[in-house]
Amino acid sequence: MAETEVLRMEHISKVYPNGVMANKDIQLSIRKGEIHALSGENGAGKTTLMKILFGEESPTNGSIYINGEKVHITSPTVAIRYGIGMVHQHFMLVPSLNVVENMILGIEPTRGILIDKKKAEEKVKEISEKYNFQIPLNKPVRELSVGQKQKVEILKVLFHGATILILDEPTAVLTPQETTELFVQLKKLKASGHTIVFISHKLHEVKELCDRITIIRSGKTMGVYNIDEISEEDISNIMVGRDVSLTIPKEKKQAKGVAASVRNLTVVNANGDVCINDLSLTTRYGEIFGIAGIEGNGQQEFADALVGGITYQQGSISLAGHDIRGLNQDRIRELKVSHIPADRMTMGISPNLPISLNICADKLGKRSASLGLCSPAGVVNVKKITEYSKDKIKKYTILCKSEEVPVNSLSGGNMQKVVLARELSAEPDLIIANQPTRGVDVGASEMIRRELIAMRDRDKAVILISSDLTELLNLSDRLVVFLDGKIAAYFPDTENLTEEQLGVYMLGLEKQTAEQIGEAAND
Repeated sequence: MAETEVLRMEHISKVYPNGVMANKDIQLSIRKGEIHALSGENGAGKTTLMKILFGEESPTNGSIYINGEKVHITSPTVAIRYGIGMVHQHFMLVPSLNVVENMILGIEPTRGILIDKKKAEEKVKEISEKYNFQIPLNKPVRELSVGQKQKVEILKVLFHGATILILDEPTAVLTPQETTELFVQLKKLKASGHTIVFISHKLHEVKELCDRITIIRSGKTMGVYNIDEISEEDISNIMVGRDVSLTIPKEKKQAKGVAASVRNLTVVNANGDVCINDLSLTTRYGEIFGIAGIEGNGQQEFADALVGGITYQQGSISLAGHDIRGLNQDRIRELKVSHIPADRMTMGISPNLPISLNICADKLGKRSASLGLCSPAGVVNVKKITEYSKDKIKKYTILCKSEEVPVNSLSGGNMQKVVLARELSAEPDLIIANQPTRGVDVGASEMIRRELIAMRDRDKAVILISSDLTELLNLSDRLVVFLDGKIAAYFPDTENLTEEQLGVYMLGLEKQTAEQIGEAAND
């Protein structure tokens, strides 16, 4: 490995106007041609540090050096000028444009006053061949697989001249096969002299891919380690400051009684696309029912249909013995159904409201007066809300200055804990958990997974939709794979199932018989 230091961030501190100190005298040193992991709990300061490096935030104190030269990065444009590119966790692509059009946005080659499309395509083709990224260049981005979109994001950064790549949770929505393919590409980039900062909560991937790791806790640098000299357990313990169990044990349990019965469900979206196609399944009390699948294969629409978020054209959904057709989300909640949405920013929180009101949002009104948070007439009791929210903040270890700060001032993982605190404290009999640990550190993931298993052990029903296959295999009692809005595979027992086996069905390389799939609907 080359020992030349390509990037150094020295004594970086960041204090926000509300008094929150996100970074406290952080040190980060990256060598040329290495893949360097950056790990830490949610709220530890990783995202803030990378925003400072990419010019999206300004440090309160500290200096940045590129190839030994002190630089002032005041915007992403300046960062790109210094060869720094960032691939965000959520794709920043325009779905209606094709690959070439997305790649050249902002730096379009022109011929006179018009875009030189031929030259643009030639330049994009040249760089995709250079790095061996096989992508259909003239295909609209919305028609690409998730793995292909990830490649477009990386290729776009390379196209803009980046030699230092920041990758934020790049494998969050990829299958094992797609992750393996991505790692091959990243290792080739490393071999060609590129430097990669790899941010991930998946510690087995960090161990497989990276050369060194910098661990951050509570805004401070806890140490830099050679990856082959530190275990996953050691990494998680340093991140969290305590022993963390990476696998949650659960006892065998007999499920009983139907919690959700879905029969011949068909959902057509606003574009006329069939998202769920004649799908049937049954979930029971006292089990965690897992749903795997590459994103965009109907999981989101399935969850939305269960909680009254969208209408469905055909079929039926019965929750706790009640047909929910025509019921709004409030009425479905009255059936003791809770929902952890995949998109916490748009569906899980009210960003500008304080943490306290977000935690109590579903418990204010005449029907929830028994908690004492409001009177039978619906008059809010501020003191009780404060006490209640403080209790949940403590229980769910939400890192915040107080219960009254806006929830959008928290890190993504702590926002997720707010959603968890609200949904699980509602004492549901059925919970639809859609990507419950996405972007969440190992400590918080452990807590969330234990909570879901505890619900199952109390004879509650959990429908778990997750792109984290390790999580699905660890938690699920039974499991299905979604592909093109249908069930491609059903596994009545997950004990001997592997991630690689799931990936084969997720990619459509194999499919079970109709008889095997039909077993998922049995009462």
